Amino acid sequence: MIQAGDLRPGMKVELDGVPYVCLSYQWVKPGKGGAFNRTKLRNMKTGAIVDRTFRTEEKLAPAAVEEHEAQFLYQDGEAYHFMNTETFDQFFLPGQQLGEARNFLKPEMVITILFHRDEAVGVQLPIAVELAVVKTDPGIRGDTASGGSKPATLETGAVIQVPLFISVGDVVRVDTRTWEYLERA
Repeated sequence: MIQAGDLRPGMKVELDGVPYVCLSYQWVKPGKGGAFNRTKLRNMKTGAIVDRTFRTEEKLAPAAVEEHEAQFLYQDGEAYHFMNTETFDQFFLPGQQLGEARNFLKPEMVITILFHRDEAVGVQLPIAVELAVVKTDPGIRGDTASGGSKPATLETGAVIQVPLFISVGDVVRVDTRTWEYLERA
């Protein structure tokens, strides 16, 4: 069991049989009464974000979430097909279940898929991925006083802001958590 006072971002807990991941927490000690935690939790099955308040001494069950490595094979309409790298079993996930992660998936990429009671509930991408730029405007020479950036469309369809010197065909490293350009690969 996990005490609510020990809850931190990224920890996974189970409430009413549903797995949640903690997004943020705030410890509050009012003038009178006991201390408590205000938390933001994301439902791992639906993606809904809820605000919950727990007393610090309250006990929460850790979520029974298993992680399995899988290789992305291909996309067929709204279905994304994967292969478990250990058992070679193939399965698919609907696009809505992948959420924003689908903007960074390219064939043969290995990712971590989270399972709760043999049901896929989410994915974890690598922190940074390398993707090719397929569309961007040419940079305007001399327009660097503002630290210039421009939009660029990547091979997976994601649109991010890149520096002016990036051109079509360049491979860039992107942070999958923040959608930020990191460096040229």
